[in-house]
Amino acid sequence: MMLTVSCENYLDVTDESVIAPEEAFKNFTNFQGYTEELYHCIPDFSNAYWTNSWNWGDDEIQSTARDFHFGVKIDNGNFWGWQSQHDGWQAGWMDRNNTSTNDDRFTKSMWRLGWYGIRKANMGLENLDKMTDATEEEKNLIKGQLLFFRGWFHFQFMQYFGGLPYIDYVLPSDEKLTLPRLSYQQCAEKAAQDFRAAADLLPVNWDNTTAGKRTLGKNDLRINKIMALGYLGKNYLWAGSPLMNLESTGNRSYNPELCKKATAAFAELLKLTESGEAPHKLVPFKDYYKNFYTTGQNWQIPGSTEAIFRGPYYGANGSNWGTSKQYQPSPILTDGDVKFLPTANYVNYYGMANGLPITDITKADPESGYDPEYPWRNRDPRFYNDIVYDGVKVVMGSIPDAVKDDRYANLFTGGNYRNVSTGSRTGYLLYKFIPITANKYDNGYDYGNSLNIHLPWMRLGDVYTMYAEAAAQGYSSPVGKDPGYSKTAVDAINVLRDRAGVGHVADKFLGSLDLFMSEVRRERAVELAFEGHRFNDLRRWLLLIESPYTLKTSLEFNRTGVFNTTDPKQNRVVNLREQVILERKFSSKHYWLPLKTADVSMYLEFSQNPGW
Repeated sequence: MMLTVSCENYLDVTDESVIAPEEAFKNFTNFQGYTEELYHCIPDFSNAYWTNSWNWGDDEIQSTARDFHFGVKIDNGNFWGWQSQHDGWQAGWMDRNNTSTNDDRFTKSMWRLGWYGIRKANMGLENLDKMTDATEEEKNLIKGQLLFFRGWFHFQFMQYFGGLPYIDYVLPSDEKLTLPRLSYQQCAEKAAQDFRAAADLLPVNWDNTTAGKRTLGKNDLRINKIMALGYLGKNYLWAGSPLMNLESTGNRSYNPELCKKATAAFAELLKLTESGEAPHKLVPFKDYYKNFYTTGQNWQIPGSTEAIFRGPYYGANGSNWGTSKQYQPSPILTDGDVKFLPTANYVNYYGMANGLPITDITKADPESGYDPEYPWRNRDPRFYNDIVYDGVKVVMGSIPDAVKDDRYANLFTGGNYRNVSTGSRTGYLLYKFIPITANKYDNGYDYGNSLNIHLPWMRLGDVYTMYAEAAAQGYSSPVGKDPGYSKTAVDAINVLRDRAGVGHVADKFLGSLDLFMSEVRRERAVELAFEGHRFNDLRRWLLLIESPYTLKTSLEFNRTGVFNTTDPKQNRVVNLREQVILERKFSSKHYWLPLKTADVSMYLEFSQNPGW
């Protein structure tokens, strides 16, 4: 009876218990509470499910045990697979049925929460006049965040689907929808206005503001000027790229004017970081892993000083049991059947320590020093950081005598790490996002080690590569630069090579824009390897459907001579060759993802992408 009375009292809501807009938006504390939900609309693509697929270019291939991840569907040409109705496992982060802004990483959906976030941002912007009990600084902080999120969600949609209606006001629920799809560049100009306004309103560092001091030391994820400038530049560079220029103008080349605008935004950002005015800086190469994971640091969120834009982390004890195990062969090193492997064709982009590329992995090259009998020697240091190759020691502690040979990666042709169902299909393993101890013997993924994997959406290394591309294309030269910034396009690439201890871009690549761009693309492939950028890069460069980018290969070879366990780089191999294990059958329609049939059926002006 008491329960019944309590429920009746609870349901007997008085008018006074409903918060009026004037109360909800009147001051910074209330309005920021409203704004905070937008952060919970950001998916964690690297921890969205038990195992996670986010590399959909020519960079990665999945083991054959399962086929439900979107990456497998893309390999099969089934781009409908991003949609929840085509994903029975609900494993994808782009669309899910059970979407929520709670703290459950399994309920984050870019498509649904993105549109929700756009509406929420517009509602906030239309209620700014009700923020009467606030300082000018506080009003700017709120408005800047709302503008950023409106631009960011639109940008995420545009890069996959092309030009869309740009929703910059609260759509009335009682009016018929008639908003047409804009061209990509029309949509990008509207996003640029939001990013630019946000950058002008927001501080470089919230800790230095009066409002931010109330949450001192806990403001790293809050939207700031650096984030807004980063996405202003990225938005312009994407809009100026060949695919987006083709969609907007019919021209398959870069748009130089948009690239110049991108260059200016990136230059403004880099001047702030390099001067020390902004706290962001490249992490030393010895700490490179801190961009992606932390261990033994009480679940500290990764990113260190280099992360620019990260979403919240929804539950720290998740990536250690799920994401960390998807990179190691089962049952050799861990359990689980879904494994993600770096393709041999992509690993080839990791050139030599002297900065020169490997032109043919099967042939000796006196100029670069590459030797196919010793393919692991003198490689780019990022190769050794990211990739486990044959003979690498992967178990550090004790291991039973019965399986003692499994201490070293048996990735040669016929080795027991080469199980195509639950092991390596390619002759390589990916360890960029996990410590070497993340295996069942060393227990590096055990709860007590507090392993936390969380990838940033944008980091400073990304900005340097984008600046190089934009400056080169905007000013038609490898030494192109923004007039207000000291570094040229090639300088920006060399900043990253200096950090990794790699030789500078060779003079022979500076003689023409096309030659230089081959090194820009290769540098972007290596520096940002497996961080979720390759699929969109290949698309915007109009390379996704072109050979050899449609091929995924394995590296085949045999061991010979004395096996060196101390320094596996010195191991000699024979019969080294590449084999095609998958060819993706794409056509021009695959440059854009298909929109939902239900969505394009809402009204005539919202049309489906070509070919779908």
